[in-house]
Amino acid sequence: MQNCFYGWYFKCQSNTQTLAIIPAIHRRKGISTCSIQVISDKAVWAAEFAGNAFHRQGKTIAIGKNRFGERGIRLSLNTQELSVNGKLDFGPLLPLKYDIMGPFARLPFWECRHSVWSMYHPVSGRICLNGESYCFQDAWGYWEGDSGRSFPREYFWTQCCLPKGAVMLSAAEVSLVGIHFTGIIGVVLWEGKEYRVATYLGAALRQLQPERIRITQGSLELEVGLKAADLCPLKAPADGAMARTIHESVACRVFYRFRKSGRTIFALESDRASVEYEYKKEG
Repeated sequence: MQNCFYGWYFKCQSNTQTLAIIPAIHRRKGISTCSIQVISDKAVWAAEFAGNAFHRQGKTIAIGKNRFGERGIRLSLNTQELSVNGKLDFGPLLPLKYDIMGPFARLPFWECRHSVWSMYHPVSGRICLNGESYCFQDAWGYWEGDSGRSFPREYFWTQCCLPKGAVMLSAAEVSLVGIHFTGIIGVVLWEGKEYRVATYLGAALRQLQPERIRITQGSLELEVGLKAADLCPLKAPADGAMARTIHESVACRVFYRFRKSGRTIFALESDRASVEYEYKKEG
């Protein structure tokens, strides 16, 4: 594929601090480049590299001196605007029972494919970011990835590690061979049990507003309410190039309610939730 990208999203979350690191490689008109974006609850920084700075071996990737993989993250990056150094170690990863895209994973020509490498894993270590220390002890991590040509034109995404599990939900306007529809993929991990909501399982979007999204699927209902967020701009792929600006809050206040057969499994609020919202507001 001439114009394409592959990006990995590593989120590390403690009770008081959150960092997300996004290494990516992108190709446009035969020219490859790569980048690392660092997102805190205060700002976003980005560093760009030539394509030959990128190396991959299995699930482990490297951009320059920076390493990302199953065992953790090693960062050594210094530019005029960004100084980030340190290491984070990961405990055992918790992958999904099967591909998040289900049977859709076998179909070609997707504009964007999504992967979830680990829903919930221990994180420990320390990162120094522009003179500020981010210490993770008894912390948790999440690891996902995207590949294809471009991000969906409009979408909602949220993720959060919770006291007894984790949640990830995405609803996007997707395109497949000229057919456009709202695709839903999501996972609720709670007390060791995995619940999947997805278009291919019959999930339906019942409500979508800037502050609220509600999904139903048979006896399951997942509701997400955005309480407060300061969204920061970051780069995203458009036809292979990191030419689009999207907006994310890596740590904002979100309410989650998950119900099964009318019974509330959990209803809680977290100020460590991550959100991207790229739908146009109605009216």
